[in-house]
Amino acid sequence: MDADGGGGGERFGGQRRKVGDEENLAVEVPETAHQISSDSWFQVGFVLTTGINSAFVLGYSGTIMVPLGWTYGVVGLILATAMSLYANSLIAKLHEFGGKRHIRYRDLAGFIYGDGAYYMTWGSQYLNLFMINTGFIIVAGQALKAAYVLFDQDGPMKLPYFIGMAGFVCGLFAISIPHLSALRLWLGVSTLLSLIYIIIAFVLTIKDGVNAPPRDYSIPGTTTSKIFTTIGATTNLFFAFNTGMLPEIQATIKQPVVKNMMRALYFQLTVGVLPMYAITFIGYWAYGSSTSTYLLSSVDGPVSLKALANIAAFFQSVISLHIFASPMYEFLDTKYKIKGRGFTIQNLTSRIAVRGGYLTFNTLVAALLPFIGDFMSLTGAISTFPLTFILANHMYLVAKRNKLNSFQKLWHWLNVLFFGVLSFAALVAALRLIAVDSKTYHLFADL
Repeated sequence: MDADGGGGGERFGGQRRKVGDEENLAVEVPETAHQISSDSWFQVGFVLTTGINSAFVLGYSGTIMVPLGWTYGVVGLILATAMSLYANSLIAKLHEFGGKRHIRYRDLAGFIYGDGAYYMTWGSQYLNLFMINTGFIIVAGQALKAAYVLFDQDGPMKLPYFIGMAGFVCGLFAISIPHLSALRLWLGVSTLLSLIYIIIAFVLTIKDGVNAPPRDYSIPGTTTSKIFTTIGATTNLFFAFNTGMLPEIQATIKQPVVKNMMRALYFQLTVGVLPMYAITFIGYWAYGSSTSTYLLSSVDGPVSLKALANIAAFFQSVISLHIFASPMYEFLDTKYKIKGRGFTIQNLTSRIAVRGGYLTFNTLVAALLPFIGDFMSLTGAISTFPLTFILANHMYLVAKRNKLNSFQKLWHWLNVLFFGVLSFAALVAALRLIAVDSKTYHLFADL
């Protein structure tokens, strides 16, 4: 295998056209139905920030801080931020490796390793993003239900109905927005929605914390359960920042793609991460070890404010899902040659059939298994860690091995080993959690 030219052969070639780079070399770009190289680093930074400040942040006080406590929770979150920035920067720097524009994660893996890695990476990424998309539909459904019970606690509507509504709205949005670059204005809307539920939750949580008696910050559970919940919380630390789709996001950015992507990553993991930090820490401060896994269900305050926050969380989840579903949409649109304006009869019909079918299956799984958080922990162990950390370090090691000194090679191998062990531990913890919770939950549960 040629470290500088890749080992994937012609399988990963595409249309050769000059997109322009700092060395004025032609870069080969694969065929795609979606728009690429059109977005500023600032817009891409908001795409990344939308992901980490999604409605999932309302659960981090309970899923990260409660199992880890103050010291390990705060230090762990900061370390996870730094390590995520580093791992993502490795992938970003390989975007034009070997004179090819790697606009898909599987393309990059296939170019470096060969056909086998191409299909394994695609399968792992599909599973990862499918579970994230399903999680967003569940979160959106939970937010709708939380708003509903504020006005009618004994109403007949159950969580599966709200998940069905959420899936329908996600489908309408997916059909209307042709590709990731077309979000533009919606990224501003998403930021506003995030600020609404984060600020409302923040203010109401501070009010509760100031008026509350001394809190218990001890880590709950037996010694055995603490070990497994700590491993699960560590998985959530890294899951909060990583998606396994950085090349697909980087494909939309203007030249120079590496420099601009690094700017977007710095924006995401400095300024963009502050709202997530704030709501995670303040939620744990206010409620201690009794913090719920959905912060808005813990706060006291005006019904109208809490309803507004929940509705904002619902709509923000719809936009966030579109980001994380975009690799699948790109694959389907390219396969079925769905191009051009989003509102032509042909494109609308095709997207209703293709994207609608995909999201219908997502929604069915979400309604069937609304406790899918357990399975998302499993997905994080078998795909998020390998894609974002193990594969990132090893691909960079293989691609740049002739340019790395002994210490740099050792560093990357240590990263591969560390995240390999962590991935295995997370797998064991996730399987145990599923086994324990399967005794409690049932299909189409009203959680």
